[in-house]
Amino acid sequence: MHEFEGKRMRTQIGIVGAGPAGLVLALLLRQRGIEAVVLETRSRQYVEQRLRAGVLEHGTVELLNQLGVGDRMQREGLQHHGIELGFNRLRHRIDFDALTGKSITVYGQHEVVRDLIQAVIERGIPIQFDVGDVGLHGIDTEHPCISYTSDGAAHELDCDFVAGCDGFHGVCRRHVPEGVLTVYEHTYPFGWLGILAQAAPSRDELVYMHSERGFALFSMRSPSVTRLYLQSRPDEDLAEWPNDRIWEELFLRFQCRDGWRPAEGPIISKSVTPLRSFVVEPMQFGRLYLAGDAAHIVPPTGAKGLNLAVADVSVLAQGISARYGKHDAEQLKSYSQRCLRRVWNAQRFSWRMTSLLHLFEASPFERRRQIAELDHVTSSTAAAQALAQDYVGLPMPVAL
Repeated sequence: MHEFEGKRMRTQIGIVGAGPAGLVLALLLRQRGIEAVVLETRSRQYVEQRLRAGVLEHGTVELLNQLGVGDRMQREGLQHHGIELGFNRLRHRIDFDALTGKSITVYGQHEVVRDLIQAVIERGIPIQFDVGDVGLHGIDTEHPCISYTSDGAAHELDCDFVAGCDGFHGVCRRHVPEGVLTVYEHTYPFGWLGILAQAAPSRDELVYMHSERGFALFSMRSPSVTRLYLQSRPDEDLAEWPNDRIWEELFLRFQCRDGWRPAEGPIISKSVTPLRSFVVEPMQFGRLYLAGDAAHIVPPTGAKGLNLAVADVSVLAQGISARYGKHDAEQLKSYSQRCLRRVWNAQRFSWRMTSLLHLFEASPFERRRQIAELDHVTSSTAAAQALAQDYVGLPMPVAL
């Protein structure tokens, strides 16, 4: 049981962050009989309503089902058996079923988080929202501690290990001493202008479109809501993009010889997302383990962010379980090594999808080469299979 001593609490694993990484980790640990406490600086309402992409790999769907949190996802999620790549005003289908025997599921990340929070609370895992002044202490010792405030009072959480699942802007990574982490990053010269439209999706699968005006993506959130993106400047001013201009640009970029275009409807939200890649190595220091966006960011073109977070904590849960159950610390020691191989593979795929589909300030030669590569991917079974395997994802990590 968790031990409370006034404003001091004791647990085995302190988890900072109630996003997908932190919540899945808490549930994986509970399955293994390991205690954890989850701390989140935002409110529950904010976390549950924070919109993020929601393309779930085959392995992520399997893991959520194994955790017993997949019922609503199975009812409301949209299972996709392929995607379409468009160029030269033609669309070409990449058939996941035929090429890999697997599928993906479109289910918003905020919906995943809602399901995970409900499960965490129902299973009695302590979780606190709206905490402030989070600080880590003694992470390079055998007795780390997390300090924080809640309802105006100071608290301390003593634990054996700390999981930093608090995102790119979180505090955990900042507690690693200077010089320990190597940062790798790349900023793309464009962003995505994204909209949600109250319109039934006019295709059953995602459409990635390369055009001479720039990239566009057709996606969806539900049977009544379409999600659409336009390649734009990373600092695009939304005031310069009234609804009529957005739809006009979308129709131009999605223009196809068969006359298809997205269904138009009221725009219910707009945003601009810069594209970048970011990785820190190692993903651990002392008894602090970074997971998800706290350790790496990928451009959304490859739809890997949430899936990488889930894979990270799957590795971490296995290592923690081995440490307590078998007194084997080797899996925890190799946490970074095991995670980073997958992370860099996802960076490779995300970079490839981004460079394949977006318009760069490139020479006529480079643009022709780009079209040739799209033609190769959509006409070669081997090339299409390689892309499909990357897209549906690697199997979830298994214990060593």
